[in-house]
Parts: sequence; structure tokens; C-alpha cells
Amino acid sequence: MKRIIISFLGLLTVAQLLSSCKDTFLDENPKSLYTPQTSLVDSLGFEAGMAGLMSVVREQYTYDARQGLLGTMQLGTDVCIPGSPEGVEVPYYNYNLLNSQDAAASIWWSWAYRTINNANVIIQQASIAPATVRQGYKNRITAEAKFYRAYAYNFLATLYGDVPLIDQPATGPRNDYTRTPLAEVNTFIINDLTSSIPNLSLVNNPKLASGRIHRAVAQQLLAEVYLRTGQNNLAEQQCQAIISSGLFKLITARYGVRSGQPGDYYSDMFVVGNQRRSQGNTELIWGIEQQLNIPGGTTSAQQRRMWIPGYYGISGMLVADSLGGRGIGRMRLSNWVDYRLFAANDIRNSKYNLRRRFYYNDPKSANYGKRVIATGSDTLFRITPYITKWAMYDPADEFGYGTIKDIPMMRLGETYLLLAEAQFKQGNLAGAAASINVLRTRAKADQVTAGDITLNFILDERTRELIGEEQRRLTLVRTGTLVERTTRLNGASVSGLTQKNVLLPIPQTERDLNNGALSQNPGY
Repeated sequence: MKRIIISFLGLLTVAQLLSSCKDTFLDENPKSLYTPQTSLVDSLGFEAGMAGLMSVVREQYTYDARQGLLGTMQLGTDVCIPGSPEGVEVPYYNYNLLNSQDAAASIWWSWAYRTINNANVIIQQASIAPATVRQGYKNRITAEAKFYRAYAYNFLATLYGDVPLIDQPATGPRNDYTRTPLAEVNTFIINDLTSSIPNLSLVNNPKLASGRIHRAVAQQLLAEVYLRTGQNNLAEQQCQAIISSGLFKLITARYGVRSGQPGDYYSDMFVVGNQRRSQGNTELIWGIEQQLNIPGGTTSAQQRRMWIPGYYGISGMLVADSLGGRGIGRMRLSNWVDYRLFAANDIRNSKYNLRRRFYYNDPKSANYGKRVIATGSDTLFRITPYITKWAMYDPADEFGYGTIKDIPMMRLGETYLLLAEAQFKQGNLAGAAASINVLRTRAKADQVTAGDITLNFILDERTRELIGEEQRRLTLVRTGTLVERTTRLNGASVSGLTQKNVLLPIPQTERDLNNGALSQNPGY
């Protein structure tokens, strides 16, 4: 009997060894752990993965550990001057201090590659997802991820030039990354977008969730990439496709939650409760949504602290909803924007969009109801003209640390400006004038003719239409006008700006991690 048992155990051992070699019997597959391999296997997993990717993307303009970070996109350009800087933005108007150790350049770089890696994970897992996941769904989720990857790479290419091109998820540490030539990066971006567009839903698809990427978002980004790479006819085609789709319409009448209160239809677009397509904003193409009192629905975005002055620091002034809540005035509009950009009849210059006057609002003040007259340094960050697009007040948080508003990333107003730029660059000045006049008609501003159209005029009009929405540094770098326009229109508030500062430094920490394999941009 003993002999038989030993033989059985011996046979069992051999069978187990054979089985483990042939069928990976001992491979670990812990179903309780959340990894791409265990979670990205059905639509619920992919939706969770996309929510995570969207959360990373949202951090781009809601990062609050350095409150001044948003200022790096506005200061040191033609539109803003410093008011009460936090610190991280200082090298972006005192360019003498901009070097390879720069904190903001490192933060932006890190954000972009976190976005890219998250997108790469979704793209790879969708390509090997089980057959139980519909092919149409795989195509759509891949298209969304490719859009975000292209968006991050366009950001990098614009600000840094040549950058490492990574199209697979990171599986372990590496120290041999090198910079890929810009032309190859541009081709990669364009391929991502052109392959995505057919697989993205139209904005009017009833199954499209609010805030998700749809076809026109990718088309608008592709138009911008085409302009940056000199393919102006292709840029025009993408803009025309959005405009002619009939799915978007400029706001030309009062609407929404404050339509019965003083205001105008342009300012209505930037009121909480009006910002989304579902809330009547027919002009919105892409917005990053935030929602008060929803778990995970808000961040500590600092737009209000950047754009709205600290008026409450004046004796006799209290924090008020009508004044936009509590700001700090980390930057203020340049004198060019304040005093020379707008015509008086332009609706974008109305008191509902660009506040220029303050009145004492503390009933206990002897000056209650009188106009505040700015003196001395108060004109820098306490009493100074400011845009109202980031005005927001939460009565439960009068201190107002964050800005709980949606972030308008793309709207139809910019589509017309991109179209005008593409037409101008092809020599179609009359067409460019007509495109701009669509916006100027809406703004009740004087019409322009072909003879008025220059690249500088188009960039002026972008400021009138998009101040506080567009990331101005990206626009001026993309159009090759950062140095000239900043020097000419805002030179008194900027020092040390030269052509070398057009591109940001490659972060020294990244170069150190890669044993110097990452070359540095000239001058840093």
C-alpha cells in the first residue's frame, strides 16, 4: 500500500510540474488588485480609467500648490503685468531668472507626461481588450485617449520644441530618454487626431456624457496644430467643418440663470449655471467641468486669485458676490489691454465683462456708495480693472480658496479666430475680415475690411474675445510673436526677454535622471 501511495505522489508531482510549464499554472493573477490588466477588461473599467485620465488633464489649470502657476501663461506676454506674485511666476516676466531649475517648467513637463502615460495605458489595453468589449466602444475610448495624448504633446511641442516621444505605457524606470525631433512629434500628434476624429461622437449624440471629448474638440485642436506647422489650408478645412456642422452657435441673446438681472449675453456665458451646453451655452465646444458639493467634482483652482484684485483690502470695501468674490490680484491687465485695446462700444468692454469702477460697499463706512479712487500701489492689485470671467462667490466659503467654475477650453468664438488666421496666412484677407466681423457683429464693434487684417490685428482680436480664457503664452509662441508683441506692448513690465526665452528650459531634474541624454534648449 505504501508503495502505491508513493507512486501516486510521484506522478502527481510530475503532473504539476508539466502543467505549470505548459499552462502557466503558477502565474499570479490577483483579481483583487487594480491594475490595467485586471481593471481595463470591460466598459466599466475603461470608464473608470478615462475618469482618471480626465482628472489628470483637469489638473493642468487647477493645480494649486503653487498659486502663481497660471500666471506663467499670461505674465511676460502682452496682456498682463504682476500685481501680488506668489513666486513661481516671477521668472516669466523677469526672464533673467528663467533657468533649467525653473519650478513651473518642471511642473508643466511632469503634468504632460503623466497625461501621456495615462493615455498610453488606455490605448494599449483597448487594443488587447477581450472580445466581450464591443469594437465600436474600443475605437471610441481609444479615440478619446488619443485626443488627450495629442493635446499633451501639442502643449509640450509648443513650449519645449523637441521632446521625448513615448507611445507605450511606462513599465519600469528608464534613464535613456532622448528628445525626438519636432517634425516627428508633430506628425505623431496629427496622426493621433486624424485617426481619432472619425471614431468620436458628434456633440449632439444623446449618449455622449457631458464634458466628454467629441469630434469638434479634436477638429479644433487639429486646426491649431496645422496652423503651428504651417499647413494653413488644412487648418481652414477643420474650422469650416466645425462652423458648417450647424451644431454650434454664437451666443447673441440673454439666457440662463441671470437673464433677468443686469448683464449682457456675452457675460452670460461665464456665469455658474450657464457655462455648459446643457445649460444653454450653444457656443461651448469643450469645457472642463467642476461641480460644487459633488465628491471629486471640485478642485482648488486659482483663477479667481490670479485675475480678481484684493479690493477688500481697501477700508470700506467688503468681499461681495457682485465684485466676483475674494481675489488676490496676483496679476493685473496690462496698460495696453486696459486703455488701448477696446473701443467703448465693444460689448466685451462693458462693465459686465471688464470692471473698471469700484464703489465703497461697507454700510459702516463713511464713504458708503461713493466711488473708490485708486491711489499709489493700490492700482497694482487692489483697485485695478479686471475681467469678470472668473468671478465666483460661494457664501459657504467667503474666504474663497478655490475657483469652483467650469474651465472653458474651446468655444466657437475661437474657431472663427483660428479660421481668420488660416485665411490670412493663405492671402485671403477678405475672408479673414469676414470671419472676424462675425465676432465683431456679435460684440457690436465696428466692422473691419481686408485692409485692416494683419497677424497683429488677429492677435489683438483674440485678446478682445478670449482674454482670461486662452493661455496667451501658447498663442504667442505658436505664432512666433512673443518677443515682438511683449516688447512693443508691455515692455515696461518685462525684463530680460530675448529669443532664447521663446522655448522653456528642459527641466534639469529630467536631464539628471537621464544621465544627460536629454539635450538642453539653447541659452539655458
